[in-house]
Amino acid sequence: MKATQAGNDEWLAAPDVVKTFEVIDPMAYSTDITIRRPYDSTFVYLPELKTIVISTSLKVEHADALHFEEVICTINGEESYTTFLDQAAKYHTMQQSDGSDYEVQGGVDTSHILWRKFDGIGRDVRNGLNFVERGYGCRGARSCADRGLTAVSQLKPGMIDWEQLFGKEGVRWFHTGGIFAALSATTAEVAIEALKAAKKYGTITSYDLNYRASLWKSIGGQAKAQEVNREIAKYVDVMIGNEEDFTAALGIEVEGVDENLTTLPIEGFRRMIETAVKQYPNFKAVATTLRSVKSATVNDWSAICWYKGELHRSKERPGLEIYDRVGGGDSFASGLIYGLMTFDDAAKAVEYGAAHGAFAMTTPGDTSMATKADIEKMVGGGGARVDR
Repeated sequence: MKATQAGNDEWLAAPDVVKTFEVIDPMAYSTDITIRRPYDSTFVYLPELKTIVISTSLKVEHADALHFEEVICTINGEESYTTFLDQAAKYHTMQQSDGSDYEVQGGVDTSHILWRKFDGIGRDVRNGLNFVERGYGCRGARSCADRGLTAVSQLKPGMIDWEQLFGKEGVRWFHTGGIFAALSATTAEVAIEALKAAKKYGTITSYDLNYRASLWKSIGGQAKAQEVNREIAKYVDVMIGNEEDFTAALGIEVEGVDENLTTLPIEGFRRMIETAVKQYPNFKAVATTLRSVKSATVNDWSAICWYKGELHRSKERPGLEIYDRVGGGDSFASGLIYGLMTFDDAAKAVEYGAAHGAFAMTTPGDTSMATKADIEKMVGGGGARVDR
């Protein structure tokens, strides 16, 4: 990394710091990567041959006295310049083949992101925040969404070139959900616009109902949520949501459950799904998690997926210990989608989804950072003994 260090009255050149790290992924480069940067604790992740992603922990005393200019990776003797993201020390390299930007750690192509200029305080546009109190024992978790004026809430129909994404680039799967649809009056319209375009080109669509009463409160409440979600549901191939979501967002109830969800009758869920498929014959798959809350830190956990007329249930995980429940549903959805895309096998897909959801709830925050090997170990029945 090239850096300048603050002197008394001017910025003075600071020495480069050079450190060499071995590549973690044996399928990628066989040589070392040299990274110039003044940090410790660097992890190198190579999701594919042409992409390098670096995540570091910032360990600089008096960080305000350093101005970071650039990070340089040397691969096989060739330098690849990176973009500096933030002073929490997250970096990513430019994709070597065409120079497009890649998001840290996840391998996400950011070339289609619509950026909005920050006004310096957030009066016009800002990033959203979600505050969560984890809960413990008999004290349930609580969350508070702070999403007003966010950049994504200001999306309007016509702002994204869906023809380019679905028609020319051939996106295979499009996923969105009820939280995005609830952010503003226009985001629901954008969701419908995207789903229609995806259907036009045969892209598989999935939707997580994710009903949040607080997000709909000022724009029509549950009645508006049902109006919007019933329209969106017409264009969805794979519908995802728990029992509360189906009831609140689509008006389809599960028979035999009480307010505290102490019991989760499978036949009740089967009938709920059959009703949903009858109302929306476009549904090719319907999936839901089954969570019975014993306490904030102990849940019974499993999932089911209806596909091609058959109901598949994952392995049951009674008494699953919860570190942070945030992200369990999203991780279930991503695991399920991975399984359907990779195997076209609902029985296997629901196992991947349930395992990923369980894994996510053992880590802080809503992103598990699990590897495929981690999830496949859980799918295969692996235990919690230490890996050495």
